[in-house]
Amino acid sequence: MPKNSKVVKRDLDDDVTESVKDLLSNEDTCDDAFKKSSLIVSNVREDKDRDIEEGSLSDEERPAWNSKLQYILAQVGFSVGLGNVWRFPYLCQKNGGGAYLVPYLILLILIGIPLFFLELAVGQRIRRGSIGVWNYVSPHLGGIGFASCMVCFFVALYYNVIIAWSLFYFSQSFQQPLPWHECPLVKNKTNTYVEPECEKSSATTFYWYRVALDISDSIADSEGLNWRMSVCLLAAWTMVCLAMIKGIQSSGKVMYFSSLFPYVVLICFLVRSLLLTGSVDGIRHMFTPKLEIMLEAKVWREAATQVFFALGLGFGGVIAFSSFNKRDNNCHFDAVLVSFINFFTSVLATLVVFAVLGFKANIMNAKCITLNAKKIVGFLGNEISPDLIPPHIDLSNVSAEDYTQMIEIIRGVKESDFSHLGLDSCSIEDELNKAVQGTGLAFIAFTEAMTHFPASPFWSVMFFLMLVNLGLGSMFGTIEGIITPLVDTFKVRKELLTVGCCVLAFSIGLLFVQRSGNYFVAMFDDYSATLPLLVVVILENVAVAWVYGMDKFFEDLKDMLGFSPFRFYYYMWKYITPLVLLVLLMASVIQLGMTPPTYSAWIEELAQERSRSYPTWGLAMCVSLVVMALLPVPVVLALRYFNLLDESAGGFSSVSYKKARIIKDSAAPDDDNASLIHGKSPCSEAPSPVPGNNIYRKQSAGLDAEITPNGRYGIGYLMANMPDMPESDL
Repeated sequence: MPKNSKVVKRDLDDDVTESVKDLLSNEDTCDDAFKKSSLIVSNVREDKDRDIEEGSLSDEERPAWNSKLQYILAQVGFSVGLGNVWRFPYLCQKNGGGAYLVPYLILLILIGIPLFFLELAVGQRIRRGSIGVWNYVSPHLGGIGFASCMVCFFVALYYNVIIAWSLFYFSQSFQQPLPWHECPLVKNKTNTYVEPECEKSSATTFYWYRVALDISDSIADSEGLNWRMSVCLLAAWTMVCLAMIKGIQSSGKVMYFSSLFPYVVLICFLVRSLLLTGSVDGIRHMFTPKLEIMLEAKVWREAATQVFFALGLGFGGVIAFSSFNKRDNNCHFDAVLVSFINFFTSVLATLVVFAVLGFKANIMNAKCITLNAKKIVGFLGNEISPDLIPPHIDLSNVSAEDYTQMIEIIRGVKESDFSHLGLDSCSIEDELNKAVQGTGLAFIAFTEAMTHFPASPFWSVMFFLMLVNLGLGSMFGTIEGIITPLVDTFKVRKELLTVGCCVLAFSIGLLFVQRSGNYFVAMFDDYSATLPLLVVVILENVAVAWVYGMDKFFEDLKDMLGFSPFRFYYYMWKYITPLVLLVLLMASVIQLGMTPPTYSAWIEELAQERSRSYPTWGLAMCVSLVVMALLPVPVVLALRYFNLLDESAGGFSSVSYKKARIIKDSAAPDDDNASLIHGKSPCSEAPSPVPGNNIYRKQSAGLDAEITPNGRYGIGYLMANMPDMPESDL
């Protein structure tokens, strides 16, 4: 037998018959060495995790999860990220409150779960990273895997910067009072005054922009590195590198903490916030449905986008994690479970955010009432008659209801002159309608609310430690989406590749810790992932449903799961999901075309954000991010189409995986050379006494057999690395 022969399971058909003929053409079937080989046939796998032949593990043995719980926590940690905490609540507030949950759930069922199930299935079936999987399904679409790796790398660059910001705030939280509790004072020779930039904005806003980021006024003004953030970024990449250096063997253990700790913090925050004054106002505001908004197309587009990114589709992390599973794992159950865990996590985070924002709104409303009551006292006897003030109202201690009544009376009497008084309405609803998201929610609004908590440093430490863990969970999946495909494809050492990737990413990441770095984070967030990921997932769906074929894919699923999935998925994958994704892609392109690229710049003199257009080089950079992410798809397609990649000639050929079909346990003709794999030999016509489902060849020690790592799961493979072996379907 050829030394590189491997154990492979394949469908018995004409193509495989020819492959077996090629494989055995040079064998002397009566040779002693050939007679020493024995055929093992079994109906039942007594030990799924036992190697086919003890002591003969291949160097290429694929690692596996220690337990199903560890795998689920890894998938949950990857899919549940910062977006669940600071993006979903904003969308819920902006798009109709509780009514937003209806389109979100519908789209989760229509595109979220089917696509998540698809990625889990192909990763588990083929047991490769994203590059190997899509090259295996269709070599002409092999660029999909490289595009996923590019997107993962772009996202990892700026996502770890957010973890660095959280680490900085975490390190500053061990103080009483918190450093962003109040505006700093500036002293000179004559007097002491409040920092003007802080006085015009707020203490938490000033701390974020001036102390933490030390931000410049424009993306063109880099003004050097922010050394504190540079140190935090180094710490963030060091944590990621140490956790990922051994692959899932090291990161899997970290998952127990990084995936579960955020839930502990969210539940603690929910219980604590519900005991605060005004928290019920925030939750009531969240669940008050605005049904008229739900009918707008923009709401459905934003819900589809959130579903798409919440599950981490297209990044390759889902495929990479799934590839370390056993072949008979029920990935359909995993897809449904993780998707709904993700959804309920978003709802839990939204409850916490709105409860805290309700508490903050009551505090801000009380301050507004106190300030305007003092104005009214100053107007009494001049602009405002004392008779307009109801006798039961004490202007030194005005409640929200009394203030509303008083303002309505003054507005009714003064009418056109009311605006000149400069009195605010001071409504809790107005405060809650001030929609904030992303860094504005985490580092400004939430931090401001926590300054009013009893024992505020403790809650601040917990909150930013939660953000660090949420970020790390997503980073592990993102980095796995880069490392696993490259290790599978180019056979490099995982430790060296992981360290090299982290060092390179940190070096490039210094771009984001300049004084203008926040603007580059916004640029990468807007342009490096949205369009490329949509295109990638559309191509993944098309590759499986239309290139490979739904009928064959369903056969593979039945063989893998032990049952045929619901027919619902057939129609989703083939028709509904691609159509919905195409509509979403067109809507995203139209939106980008209608809104020219801009970014929000912080103007120090005004202490406000202002929208600015990107410079010419900035526009070129935005376009380059999209082009670079998608470029591998047409490049690989062109190289395959014009036969510029010779699969028998080394080099890039390592990207291609030889293909085979599943062996069916059907009887073969006696004169068919393929009968060898059914227990027959031309030297002995006696059939194998024990017919079975799982078949693989066990070589005697003298034949230097190379056992595939998949064999440890009882899945038989017989694959020869023959340069002329034809490519076939999965």
